[in-house]
Amino acid sequence: MKKTLYFSTLGLAAAMLANGCSRGKNNAAGAGVPVLVTRAIATNLPVQINPPPVGHVMPYSSVTVRSQIGGVLQQVHFKEGSEVESNALLFTIDPRPMQAALAHDQAQLDNASAQFNRDQKLYEAKIESQDQFDVSKANRDTLAATVRTDQLNLSYTEIRAPFDGVTGSLQFHEGNVVKAPDDTLLTINQIHPIYVQFGVSEQFLPQIRKEMREHPLKVSVSFENMDPASAGPRGELAFVDNTVDTTTGMIQLKAMFSNENSVLWPGQFVNVELTLSELTNAIVVPSQAVQTGQNGQYIYVVKLNQTVEERPVTAGITYDGQTVIARGLKAGETVVIDGQLRLSPGVVVSVKSANTSTNRP
Repeated sequence: MKKTLYFSTLGLAAAMLANGCSRGKNNAAGAGVPVLVTRAIATNLPVQINPPPVGHVMPYSSVTVRSQIGGVLQQVHFKEGSEVESNALLFTIDPRPMQAALAHDQAQLDNASAQFNRDQKLYEAKIESQDQFDVSKANRDTLAATVRTDQLNLSYTEIRAPFDGVTGSLQFHEGNVVKAPDDTLLTINQIHPIYVQFGVSEQFLPQIRKEMREHPLKVSVSFENMDPASAGPRGELAFVDNTVDTTTGMIQLKAMFSNENSVLWPGQFVNVELTLSELTNAIVVPSQAVQTGQNGQYIYVVKLNQTVEERPVTAGITYDGQTVIARGLKAGETVVIDGQLRLSPGVVVSVKSANTSTNRP
């Protein structure tokens, strides 16, 4: 038993010595664990709400167009779905009944005015009583008010756009009888500018309010089938609701976009990126470089002698596949981004640089 134990221990020692010599020969020959590496860089990085919320597009203003008088819809002056300018003529209600009423009341007013002028002279000559003069004056003033009402009703026969906007579907066509104000003729949406409404968790409210007091908050959106070569529409946060939803813990926000090219459309769902602030000269590495172990987060750093060091780090925010390293790393240091499973502290590596850059606009 003693001899067997002695020879077993001796064999194990010989095997370890042979393995060490073998590793030394491989290291000397330049062999090592193949890894993909890149350099940590210092760059500016936006601080955004993560995960990004989903919002929906809303018109800046929306108006339901109704007639203020009843009558026959005589003419439609636009094509449904088209853009119209402010004060553009949309509909004409048959004006002939209003014109006839105005002509009738205007004639009565002319007669009442002439009668009042006669009564005024008689009253000044002490021939006519105060009562007769007051009745004549009241009759003239009443008919003058009636004429003004007729003129207003006649103007209502022309229905005009309240602002620049896009027309919806026609609800009435030429020849239909319109009842005022029950019947809806049309809905117009103002889309220049336009709103995007979205909700965020109440935990972000203090930071949002703090940043809004210091500078405008930038908002960008993206959506399915958006042209990948073009940047998404960019706007500014314009509204924070005054109440947090007690059932969801969310608060509603609105961002305003100029929407000059009409890229955004009411009712559309979009992905929203709300930028709270920007980190300046932040140390950034690809997110896959950051590993998590029993003692926390770490990164494999390649030293000048081609061995790796397991460096404890404190990771910050992540943006577009990049992670900010708050502590433990300097700009320019080489970090491993692929091949970490075969690594341990002091292992020699065979490095291959990544072609992708960690720089971000």
